[in-house]
Amino acid sequence: RNDNADTVIRYLKSRGIHDVIIRYCLENDLLFESRKYHSAVFLGYDKEGVPRYGNVRGTVGDYKGELSGSDKHYSFSIAENPQADTVHLFEAAIDLLSYATLEKYAGRDWKQETLLSLAGVFAPKRQGVVPVALSRFLEEHPQVTTLRLHLDNDEVGRAAAQGILDGLKGYTVLDEPPTRGKDVNEQLQLQLGLMKKKEEWER
Repeated sequence: RNDNADTVIRYLKSRGIHDVIIRYCLENDLLFESRKYHSAVFLGYDKEGVPRYGNVRGTVGDYKGELSGSDKHYSFSIAENPQADTVHLFEAAIDLLSYATLEKYAGRDWKQETLLSLAGVFAPKRQGVVPVALSRFLEEHPQVTTLRLHLDNDEVGRAAAQGILDGLKGYTVLDEPPTRGKDVNEQLQLQLGLMKKKEEWER
């Protein structure tokens, strides 16, 4: 790992992520910069505090991958408040950080929210498929009663949301896709004026 995370900080800021949230992730060993390619690596831990999952996001180009040996049951999350009865779900770590940024700008305490990335989703082949990261999280957090889904506004995101809605009984499940753009990061970038609306790109 690279102790200097300047490239990752610059990249995440260019995506609209707030500096306070980037620093929080770096200081809590949730994020580091890889030495060779200067990629952003988002870590997920088990309840003993052992890192079990690493999501790799290229800072140049569109590379997305995982560290070898990663276990999707333990995806990237921010879960500081052990009393939280609601969990917010995202497809990717950057969407999670984008939501935390939107909460910060709205004057809410993003650290009181429990935020879980699902390490990517897929359109389930059968009904009621719940992502492994979510089923493991719910087993370990029995106080959770409400799930708020912030999955992408595309076919895969909508199908994955439906899979969770069909597959989880006994929970309140709220489907809350981004209000603008394809995903939560696009919503943030549009809100901050970092991205033109699609109609404007296509002119």
